[in-house]
Formats: sequence, structure tokens, C-alpha cells
Amino acid sequence: MALCGGCRFLVLAVRSMHVSARSTPALAQAVRVFSSSSRVCSLDSFSMGQMKVPAGGVKTERTCPSVGSAQRNLSAVAVSLQGQRRPLCRYDLLDLGEVEENTRKALACKHLRRFIIDPSLAKLVAEHLSQDIEDGKAVIFECNPGPGVLTRTLLNCGAQRVVALESDKAFLPDLQALENNLDGQLEVVHCDFFKLDPIGHGSMKPPAMYSEKLFTDLGISEVPWTADVPVKVVGIFSQRNERNMLWKLVYALFERLSIFRYGRVELIMFISEKNYSKLVAQPGNNKSYQAVSALFQMSCNIELLHQEPWSSFVTTSRNGGLSIPKSTVVPNDHLCLVRITPRADLFTPTVTPFNSSTLVVMVKQCLAKRRGKLIDKLNSWSPGIGQDLLAQIGLSEDVLTGQVYPDQYKHLFELMEKSEQFTQSWLYSEVLENTKNTGCGS
Repeated sequence: MALCGGCRFLVLAVRSMHVSARSTPALAQAVRVFSSSSRVCSLDSFSMGQMKVPAGGVKTERTCPSVGSAQRNLSAVAVSLQGQRRPLCRYDLLDLGEVEENTRKALACKHLRRFIIDPSLAKLVAEHLSQDIEDGKAVIFECNPGPGVLTRTLLNCGAQRVVALESDKAFLPDLQALENNLDGQLEVVHCDFFKLDPIGHGSMKPPAMYSEKLFTDLGISEVPWTADVPVKVVGIFSQRNERNMLWKLVYALFERLSIFRYGRVELIMFISEKNYSKLVAQPGNNKSYQAVSALFQMSCNIELLHQEPWSSFVTTSRNGGLSIPKSTVVPNDHLCLVRITPRADLFTPTVTPFNSSTLVVMVKQCLAKRRGKLIDKLNSWSPGIGQDLLAQIGLSEDVLTGQVYPDQYKHLFELMEKSEQFTQSWLYSEVLENTKNTGCGS
């Protein structure tokens, strides 16, 4: 018996809550977590302060505002359009597939990865991009879409250009088949976002790739730093190198290299609660406030969009568990969906992409010992200059490096740049060596 679109969605939703008797234990467990995991959400803008969680800690379901309440199936229409490319119509939406089948595909991955399989979680992520989708100005890069549940959800919400950057060849055929049935809304690239621009030269084999080739092939040109955001990157940070990736992004951001060469590329990414806490840590918190905290806060607006338990994601790992990184300093019970937007006013006549690597090194050296006096560090670079610099920015001579705010470090650097006493400092002579190792940081 034929079902209407709304009825079909209800049937798929009910079927997705159950696993057949033939399913493997790992698959059954992965599907069960969707019905048992609680969802904690904070939609308030985060301005480097404490996280705010709504009363009760539970987020109600919402419908993607650009498509209305009914989910409809494209597959019935696709039968009569085999071999043809067509625009995605808002009345013939893509079928997200069954949870069980998508989970099976995800669990076949041989690497440690996390996947968004739950349709409600995919919809929630898409909702946070609804304004971006409606504006239609930015290209959306989706990192490692896997079975493509979020990919289809973004397209169903009206995204006009999604670039799926998939590192695992096993997921490419299905994604490419979807690409071929559409009319340019989706482009699939065998590429690992987290391996863009590796150190070295010469030919590069996918999934490693140079960002210049990626952006050129996609026809994305450079825009002025103060222009609108040209690209929005969506996905989940790789757990294996999350911290190193943050440092790589810091160096690229301050020097306008890699993806930031093309403008203020925005990240809407899931990151571990542990590393998110470090990104927004405040001066005085010596356990969490580090160089990476000061540099990200100095250069970006950081907004917490949502917190999701680890169990809501399908995880592939050797031991078959959730593979949650341990943390003794801060809670680490969730992945945090965070919007990281580079500031339009990051660069000034004094702070430029040509000298900002020195700023990065200065902050790293100051915050390597957060209980040390800032005046001692300044005087080690140029004897006798510390007292005058601190007076100019209104700080006492007893201030510790871990008590200085990111904007104060930036102001301090601008004063140092204007002072001829620092041009021959050993601080500057070590910049080249430090910037080569983008994976280091305190």
C-alpha cells in the first residue's frame, strides 16, 4: 500500500527505534543509544564565560525552518529520473535512510571516527546553519560525512552548495551516486580536511591535499579579510589529533595561510568538552587557561551551540566502546558543537599576517609558565623595558602571565612592534623555528 510522505516518515521513525534479530551486538548497541541518550543543549551565545544550560537540561525537537514539518521521500521520484540530474525540490526531499542500515555502514569503517546517524541530531545541526543556508552566500564544507545523514539533511533544508570532504574511499560510491542525481547542490571530494596542507612539498595523493588545489578545483576565490564568510566547515574534530589540529589552525589563521588564505572561514564543529573548556578558559584559571585559549579568544568569536553526549554518535574503535578521552582537570562528558568565527578586526596596521607568527610565539612563551611574572619575561627580551610597557597598558608590575587577558597580550605586542628595542630580540630570531612545528603548544 502506498504511503504519503508524512506517513512514510512516521514508519521510518518507528522502524529506526528497533534492531532486527539478525543485527550484530555492536550494531544493536549503537542503534539503542539513540533512544536512550539524553540531550543537553545550550543555545545562548557564549562570550567566554560559564556555560548556560536550559532548565531541565532537555532540548525539545524542532523542525528545520526552511522545509516545514513534513519529511518527504525523493526515491519515488528518482525512479522516473534515472540517469538525469535535477535540482533538489523542497517538496521531494531526500530519504535519510534507515538508522540500522546507516549504522551498519558506519561501523564498517576501520578507523577511529564518530558519525552522525541519528536523524534528529542531524536536523539539530542543520538548524544551527538555517540562517547561513537561507542567506546562501557561503559554501558548506562537510568533513567526513560517512553515510551522509547530515549531508542529506543539509540539502533538505535548502543548502545550495555542499562540498562533502570524505577521507574513506568506502563511503565515496554512495555519496557520488547522490551527487550524480542532483544538479550541482552537492560536490564530493576524496579529501581529509584534517590533512590539508601537510608540511612538505611535492605531489600529494588523496585524501591528503593542498588547500590551494581544493579551492581552485571548486572555483572558490580569495576574498578580503573583512568580507563575508566565504566557507563554513561543518563536522566533528578528529579525536586522534584534535589538539594538534587546533594549533595548526591557530598558525594558519594568524598568518592567513591554508583555508584562511581565502577569507574568514568559519568552523561549526563538534569538539571534545575537554578542549572546548580550554578554548574558552579565562585568565586566572591556571589549569585550563593556556596559550591556545588566549590565541583563539584573541582571533575568534567562540559560540557554544549545543552539547551532545558521546553515546549519541556511532563510534568505530578497536575495543568497540565509545573511546572517550580521559580528563582529570575538566568534565568531558559531551561533544560540544561550537561556532568559531575569525574576527574581522584581527589584523591592524601593526598586527599583520607577516608578523603575527611572532605574536603567537610571544603568547606561547608567556603562558608556558602561568605563575611567572610578566615583567620578568619582558625584561628577558629587552632589559629594563618591562616597567614602561606594563604602565602603558595599565597592568601592575606584579601581574602574572596567567592573569593577562588575550586583548592585553595583543596590545602588548603592538607596543613591542613600535619599539625599536625589540627588533634585535632573541624572541624574533626564534620565530621561524617555532612556526615550523604547528603541532606544539602548552
